[in-house]
Amino acid sequence: MNFVFQQSQRIVIKIGSSLIIGADFGVRENWLETLAQDIAGLRRQGKQVVIVTSGAVALGRHVLRYGTRPLELEEKQAAAACGQIKLISHWAKAFQFEEKADSLYPAQILLTLDDSENRRRYLNACNTLSTLLAEPHIIPIVNENDTVATSEIRVGDNDRLAARVAQMTSADLLVLFSDVDGLYNANPNNNPNAEFISEISQLTPEIEAMAGGTGSAFGSGGMRTKIEAAKIALAAGCSMIIGRGIAPHPVKRLIEGEKCTFFRAASTPKSARKHWISGSLHAAGSYVADEGAAAALLNGKSLLPAGVCAIEGAFGRGDAVLIKNNKGRILGKGLSAYSSDDAGRIIGFKSSEIERILGYKYRDTLIHRDDMVIEIIQ
Repeated sequence: MNFVFQQSQRIVIKIGSSLIIGADFGVRENWLETLAQDIAGLRRQGKQVVIVTSGAVALGRHVLRYGTRPLELEEKQAAAACGQIKLISHWAKAFQFEEKADSLYPAQILLTLDDSENRRRYLNACNTLSTLLAEPHIIPIVNENDTVATSEIRVGDNDRLAARVAQMTSADLLVLFSDVDGLYNANPNNNPNAEFISEISQLTPEIEAMAGGTGSAFGSGGMRTKIEAAKIALAAGCSMIIGRGIAPHPVKRLIEGEKCTFFRAASTPKSARKHWISGSLHAAGSYVADEGAAAALLNGKSLLPAGVCAIEGAFGRGDAVLIKNNKGRILGKGLSAYSSDDAGRIIGFKSSEIERILGYKYRDTLIHRDDMVIEIIQ
């Protein structure tokens, strides 16, 4: 898998509870330190890394003396509240193992399913993650916010949460570490003739049918949730790896060729995002670009407030809007960084004046070129 990591600039790594929590309900500190060393190595190569971690509920249930019995929703929320503090403190300790000036520092992000479904919350989460990833000494660590999640809005497992995070961050690679080494055509625990599948380029019904149930004492996921995560990741142009992470230095082992299942994405995150904007989103309004701005857009530039002469329709921040020239011809579509109300106040002005006019500034652009598809539609 060395070539996969070499080609990936932004990587999301998901760690299952069964890897972090030992048989004594404590954190496997030595193992966690080796993982931190692996991730520090990726950062030294210029890679951006996001961790999606399990383990808060498992740690908290021990604090509350719940044992291993199934928990009611409010008990799980209470366990998460206790466990999240312990979990992030162990991550912080692992990343400062060398006590050097360039040691990495974890930034905790708690998400629920609603944060990936609600447009405004989704944008806020994306912006937070992007800002943290731009800092070379910060490692974003994401966990499901079990303290406030309900049965109706829970992601349900961190495999799918990790895939949502990969989608949010336009990651190139998602790595799911757990206590299984990949996908088989049957359950290898029950069938000694089960065949291992090393690479998958398309999620067929036959592949989906191979998914099984949960297999560990602490984990809530299984192969079924990993296949569902693969659906999300591949649709976003993100390749995915399922690998066994129980041994020390799990990332290093993958890079050096340890057994795993590789799901190859058919497109890049950028092209998948462009396709989503172009074909899947309903346009809520329009920006009318002046002649100079229209020419700049066709040359790959972003849409600036100064280049817009009119706005059509009512829309919110993050909504899709059409881009037209001053003759009414549709040039393309993009995601607006501002609502129609706020955009109406800043069009015609320079980007440097946005904060003075609105009292805040999300971006210098109305539509960034990465959030835009330019194709003359009519």
